Amino acid sequence: MIHYIDSVILIYYYDHVGSFQARAIQWLSAVMAAGDQIAISDLVRMECRVGPLRSGDGPRLAIFDGFFARPDVRVVPITPAVFDRAASIRAQYRFKTPDSIHLAAAVEAGCDRFLTHDNRLGQYPGIVVEVLP
Repeated sequence: MIHYIDSVILIYYYDHVGSFQARAIQWLSAVMAAGDQIAISDLVRMECRVGPLRSGDGPRLAIFDGFFARPDVRVVPITPAVFDRAASIRAQYRFKTPDSIHLAAAVEAGCDRFLTHDNRLGQYPGIVVEVLP
């Protein structure tokens, strides 16, 4: 099974303290223990890198970059087909542009699940959306 991970989940996992971090750790650990694949896009990479770059925190940036370089993390391409699908998603569901691109990238890459913390994205029927409780 391939799980596309929304940026916020990785930010919780690596850069947040509290219950959201604990839940993100538990979920990602279960995915990895099951041998399932994690997928991200370069948009996820960009969004996760903003905070450490803004604050000049090189060690934090290295933690994110280390995750993105893992051999078991698949980086899915953001192609013209992704943008076409994202435009349709945005037009129909009125999601924000980045959310529409994330969903479209996951669908176009053949991912089975999309993990997020945004309840609204569960309205999209094109992929199973799991919302971090």
